[in-house]
Amino acid sequence: MQEAVLLQMRHIDKQFPGVKALSNVDFTLRKGEIHALMGENGAGKSTLIKILTGVYQLDGGEITVDGENVIIRSPQDAQNHGISTVYQEITLCPNLTVAENMFIGREGGAWVRHKAFEKRADEILTKLGIPARSTQQLGDCSLAVQQMVAIARAVDMKCKVLILDEPTSSLDDKEVKMLFDLMKDLKSQGVGIIFVTHFLEQVYEVSDRITVLRNGELVGEYPVQDLPQVQLVSKMIGKDLDELNALGESGEKKNENTEVLYEAEGLSSNEAKPFDFSIRKGEVNGFTGLLGSGRSECVRAIFGADKVNGGTVKIKGRQVRITRPIHAIKNGIGYLAEDRKRDGIIAELSVRENIILAMQVMNGIFKPISRSETEAFADEYIKVLNIKTASRETPVGSLSGGNQQKVILARWLLTHPDYLILDEPTRGIDVGTKLEIQKLVLKLAEEGVSVTFISSEIEEMLRTCSRLIVMRDRHIVGELKGDDLNQTQVMKTIAGGEA
Repeated sequence: MQEAVLLQMRHIDKQFPGVKALSNVDFTLRKGEIHALMGENGAGKSTLIKILTGVYQLDGGEITVDGENVIIRSPQDAQNHGISTVYQEITLCPNLTVAENMFIGREGGAWVRHKAFEKRADEILTKLGIPARSTQQLGDCSLAVQQMVAIARAVDMKCKVLILDEPTSSLDDKEVKMLFDLMKDLKSQGVGIIFVTHFLEQVYEVSDRITVLRNGELVGEYPVQDLPQVQLVSKMIGKDLDELNALGESGEKKNENTEVLYEAEGLSSNEAKPFDFSIRKGEVNGFTGLLGSGRSECVRAIFGADKVNGGTVKIKGRQVRITRPIHAIKNGIGYLAEDRKRDGIIAELSVRENIILAMQVMNGIFKPISRSETEAFADEYIKVLNIKTASRETPVGSLSGGNQQKVILARWLLTHPDYLILDEPTRGIDVGTKLEIQKLVLKLAEEGVSVTFISSEIEEMLRTCSRLIVMRDRHIVGELKGDDLNQTQVMKTIAGGEA
């Protein structure tokens, strides 16, 4: 591998109102190198990439490409300096041919079906080993091939730096191998590749170096052979391997003799690979793993939020069919989604209207809840959960994040669920509200409600759960409870059992 420096970002600062997104961050990319950019959600990866591609303007620092200081004010500037990005979501046009997509916006663009363009496209596709024809409609290609066509377009535009942002998240194992072969070929041609992913094993399969960010700051840059997976996990999370937990009694063995409330065998969806799972009455368990490990996909399958493809489900020993959220709700399951703005609140509706949504769904549209009842329910849960709002009629979108989260909790508590799934219920809220929600979870468990709790903060999981299901690369790789319920074991299991 050549050691010539291709790109340097030095002392990069970026501030948003009230938030220091990046602070004095350095990043170096060499020619002919695949460099993994790693960090948990909120670490600063996306902000750094957006500065490099001209979406954001840096507040401090400098960028050099091939030793020359550059100012990148727009994506066009980035492209002019040989910096191209291929995103997780395909940004090409599926209704156009492969050749038209490769040359859209250039030399006559997509609207000129000239034989010379098709010949040139075929030459590039053959050179890069991409299994597609220039005249083929892009939408007829697999996702992996569409990703490769986007890469081919970037390569033909003489890119020096290729940024791949979560390129494998929607690909199967065979397609991932095809993409990696292409990345290795580009690397041999001297292209520098920045690889952003949450799949640890893929990092170690193709990367030469790893840069880790945490909370907007640089943790370090490491040759891949010098950073075992377990140490990478430790650096991303920010905890030493020998740091033991002193977080209360949450690790106690409990509820092991109570009845199994929910159990699934071979449950799968469009997003989740087949998995087995169970929870007992009054138990708090959780899915843990790095962002992108598949934890949210599993609970979405349990709730029927994604299309369920297979598996069997039993509730209290009776087989049931849950393929849509309404089936889950009617079987006593509530679900607080990871993205409260997209899948939780309806910002324009009032606090009262948001609280009674799930109950109204249970009743059906032909049995509307009276206004007086909805007001009574809203007032009760505003008081119980200490929701800070001017009134029950305040639009929920005007509340703080923590109070929005409490409104969604109130919605599900009003249905008196037997099983409550909470995916990142404390993300983006203040410490005081976090503790309130954790205490509420433990109180619900004492009252016999089963709870599955997901959080990016391992300390929070250990404080709340009595059993953890550990995930990596969309597979369950372990289950921890009792004496094994500590940070060291969690990190070792995520990393694949390394010492």
